[in-house]
Amino acid sequence: MGSRGKGRTVLEVGADGVALITIINPPVNSLSFDVLYSLKDNFEEALRRNEVKAIVITGAKGKFSGGFDITAFGGLQGGQKDESKPGFMSVEVITDIFEGTSKPSVAAIDGLALGGGLEVAMVCNSRISTPNAQLGLPELQLGLIPGFGGTQRLPRLVGIAKALEMMLTSKPVKGQEACDLGLVDAIVSPDQLVSTARQWALDILERRRPWVVTLHKTDKLEPLGEAREMLKFARAQVRKQAPNLKHPLVCIDVVEEGIASGGRSGLWKEAEAFQVLLHSDTSKSLIHIFFAQRGTSKVPGVTDRGLVPRRVTKVAVIGGGLMGSGIATALILSSYPVILKEVNDKFLQAGIGRVRANLQSRVKKGKMTQEKFEKTISLLKGVLDYESFKDVDIVIEAVIEKVSLKQQIFADLEKYCPQHCILASNTSTIDLNLIGEKTKSHDRIIGAHFFSPAHVMPLLEIVRTNQTSPQVVVDLLEVGKKIKKTPVVVGNCTGFAVNRMFFPYTQAGLLLVEHGADVYQIDRVITKFGMPMGPFRLADLVGFGVAIATGMQFIENFPERTYKSMIIPLMQEDGRAGESTRKGFYTYGDKRKASPDPELKKYIEKSRSISGVSIDSKLLKLSEKDIVEMIFFPVVNEACRVLAEGIAVKAADLDIAAVMGMGFPPYRGGILFWADLLGSKYIYSRLEEWSNIYGEFFKPCAYLAERAAKGASLSAPSKQANSRL
Repeated sequence: MGSRGKGRTVLEVGADGVALITIINPPVNSLSFDVLYSLKDNFEEALRRNEVKAIVITGAKGKFSGGFDITAFGGLQGGQKDESKPGFMSVEVITDIFEGTSKPSVAAIDGLALGGGLEVAMVCNSRISTPNAQLGLPELQLGLIPGFGGTQRLPRLVGIAKALEMMLTSKPVKGQEACDLGLVDAIVSPDQLVSTARQWALDILERRRPWVVTLHKTDKLEPLGEAREMLKFARAQVRKQAPNLKHPLVCIDVVEEGIASGGRSGLWKEAEAFQVLLHSDTSKSLIHIFFAQRGTSKVPGVTDRGLVPRRVTKVAVIGGGLMGSGIATALILSSYPVILKEVNDKFLQAGIGRVRANLQSRVKKGKMTQEKFEKTISLLKGVLDYESFKDVDIVIEAVIEKVSLKQQIFADLEKYCPQHCILASNTSTIDLNLIGEKTKSHDRIIGAHFFSPAHVMPLLEIVRTNQTSPQVVVDLLEVGKKIKKTPVVVGNCTGFAVNRMFFPYTQAGLLLVEHGADVYQIDRVITKFGMPMGPFRLADLVGFGVAIATGMQFIENFPERTYKSMIIPLMQEDGRAGESTRKGFYTYGDKRKASPDPELKKYIEKSRSISGVSIDSKLLKLSEKDIVEMIFFPVVNEACRVLAEGIAVKAADLDIAAVMGMGFPPYRGGILFWADLLGSKYIYSRLEEWSNIYGEFFKPCAYLAERAAKGASLSAPSKQANSRL
């Protein structure tokens, strides 16, 4: 939503006496400070000019406005830009000048009217929209609340319940629904939009239509007692669904102020609350994630070469298991024809069945029509040999993590696929150079690491080796974009970025448990911190077979800093392998509900005796803060190594990888952003202290030590970090 160049508005007065003010700030006509001051100047000029009878505000090129320019928030948060006093824009300009005008105004809305864009439109006396326009207040996604009066005007136009729903979920409504709700007054086609709005404005002037001042409207507001009950219910829902977030509750408080004490009082409370939230860690974190996500597709030395993505018309997926079928689903959902290859008919039918089930669940949820289902599934073709691989543009291998099998497949692919075909592997931990060892096609081998379930999880880890051609990276970035994934380009090493960063996550948990901490308390605390599940519940979900196989990769490659515990192998020997066997760290009933298992104690005790570890009384009564730090600081430490080795291009990519690949809470800004809020010195001193007690596992890496010594941020770029790229 950032602006390119200087944004502005232009004023044209027609023969009908209507002043048309057009917002111009491509690509989405965002409301930068330039635009807002230009809007104020043109509005005041229209009020001064005697020949102007009424005003219409619209946006250039079919977009009203995508909202306040988010790039400006960074400047305000960092103190580089002067903040006008709270409420200047919202009360003194938007309310007193735009809404308090002596000439009627109408907003002509096409395309987007989001955030500040919708707030400006709500100040007008009427709104005319096209059917496909999107109207919404998504500020809560950035840890903020609407700041130009949206908390006061939206409830007055659509009622309290709908206004709260729109703000708390950040979901926009389309033109027709907005009209049904009372948010807009009429729906017209794009070519009729401005002429209808002009006539509408003159009709208001002639009193043929009502002259409505939104802030004074009360007919949609419930009586105070009833309103308070609705607000109380909304607060209870927020506390349940987002216990770590304060800004949704602030939004509800601000809405209540306006209902109880009047719109103007609500505006002042909104302005003050907005300023406080803008400087909160939550808002800084969410704005960081917003820009970091948009920045992952920019890769120095690759995307700045002017390379154009080649056309991909046919894709092959090898392996129809959970991952392969998920990848095939993601591809056909975005209209790619897919060949799914398996070793025998039984496996092939099972793979196709999984894809069908993935699509059918969308039909069941109303996200897909039966007709669309038939059309989508027809893009999938199952095969048992390489015969139809002669014209595929990309192959994604998704078989089990077995080096010899993958090597054989890649040697075969080189024989059967065309010269230009990209050879991709969905491996999660195995070095790509090892996979491609028996081929000569090193320049077209790349990692396309999806996360399970592949058709749902948003991250695509694109792994390049030193030989992978930039063209192949650009091609895969384009495929990632088309299948609606957020791509992160990383270098080649064991575990790549996500799994490598997070291998200490479970290992730290095992270390704590062997030294006396409680499994279930750890999981509870980590979930409370904001992770979808704690390390032990996650191990159960992934399955112990996978946990041991990937664990072995890390023990082999990073022996000095892995924590070797026997708890999982001992359980596996007893036929406990996680959720799939209904027994792991938890037991699972018919509905897969996880329950603590008292039997777990014996495995922990046996593992302790094998490792020769004794219970540390300090770990028996760990605080929640200590648990969070002992689980996550080793992850931060490994993320620092990944950055220092140049495996990741930039720290922000690792933040996105943590949020989208592991479920790290976005409102904490990603793993390194969160670490920087705590400070490199603090993290270093804690890790150093634990490594003296518990050994190498916690030992801070050189990069972290160097940053801590300077008191420097972990995320700031360094010369050596880019040496490999």
